Amino acid sequence: MNGGEKILNRIKADCDEKVNEILQKSNEECSKILSQAEIQAEKSSKAITEKTTSKLTQIKNSSKSRAELEIRNALLRKRRNEIDKTIDEVEKYLLGLNDEEYFSFIYKLAENLKGKTGEVFLNNNDLRRLPSDFETKINSLGLDVTVSNKSVDIVGGFILKSGDIEENMAIDALIMSKRDALEDMINRELFK
Repeated sequence: MNGGEKILNRIKADCDEKVNEILQKSNEECSKILSQAEIQAEKSSKAITEKTTSKLTQIKNSSKSRAELEIRNALLRKRRNEIDKTIDEVEKYLLGLNDEEYFSFIYKLAENLKGKTGEVFLNNNDLRRLPSDFETKINSLGLDVTVSNKSVDIVGGFILKSGDIEENMAIDALIMSKRDALEDMINRELFK
């Protein structure tokens, strides 16, 4: 081997050594970067998992609360419907009484107005079926009233006018004025 070849071989050997050194450093640096990336990926993965779990728990709790609210509202609507139907049935029952029972009910309403004077107004239907002794009977309960020949637009019951003052004893008005008490009673009976 001549001197030029020796030099070339030496240069090549030096280059190979340098390349191996650079490759080794590069591999070490890559391993280090890869190791750090794996640690960072694990941290990120853990953070994402925790955040997702927290969000899922939040969504689950929110959905459960909404579902419970919807169930409660549906039950309240059902209860309200049942109360309304029951109150409607009470009104239908009173309006469906035979003449004797119906006017007996009217007399009981009139007893609450003892000492009042004025004119009693009824609807057309009640005026047509009015007992002949109605005015006498109602006055015997402690009232001083006359029955008007003019009808009023009420479903049942009566209105007592005394000057500018009206006592509304119409069935629907009485039910509305006692609605809260009726609802409490119906709640106790139907929804124990």
